[in-house]
Amino acid sequence: MAGYWLIKSEPHKYSWDDLVADGETIWDGVRNHRASNNMRAMTKGDQLFYYHSVKGKEIVGIATVSEAGLTDPTDPEGKWATVKVKPVEKLSRPVSLKEIKASEALGGIELVRLSRLSVAEITPDEWTEILAISKRAPGT
Repeated sequence: MAGYWLIKSEPHKYSWDDLVADGETIWDGVRNHRASNNMRAMTKGDQLFYYHSVKGKEIVGIATVSEAGLTDPTDPEGKWATVKVKPVEKLSRPVSLKEIKASEALGGIELVRLSRLSVAEITPDEWTEILAISKRAPGT
């Protein structure tokens, strides 16, 4: 069974459009133990929400883990985990942090509970709810 995750990036540093243009990237530079452990738990084919942090604060697309079980090449000690990711599709429309916080079904989501976490776990129900929100008109 595929896992579901959320990865964050500041759009001025590496945006969804950058990932689409590159076609694939290694998700390096994460230096938080929980985020690194989340990446260590990922398997090839897991689905990822791509979240623009700081500016935008919204989920904009879906990516997939194309290669798992990697050691971060930017880590000289070799203790931090990473994965490679590929874009899958842009959401019908972005889902804002405000909409996520307003949804009762998303009350326990790690994105809100652990707001500084750059790689968060998403439950199957949260995944389904966010996709549903992306297909509705804003504010409905």
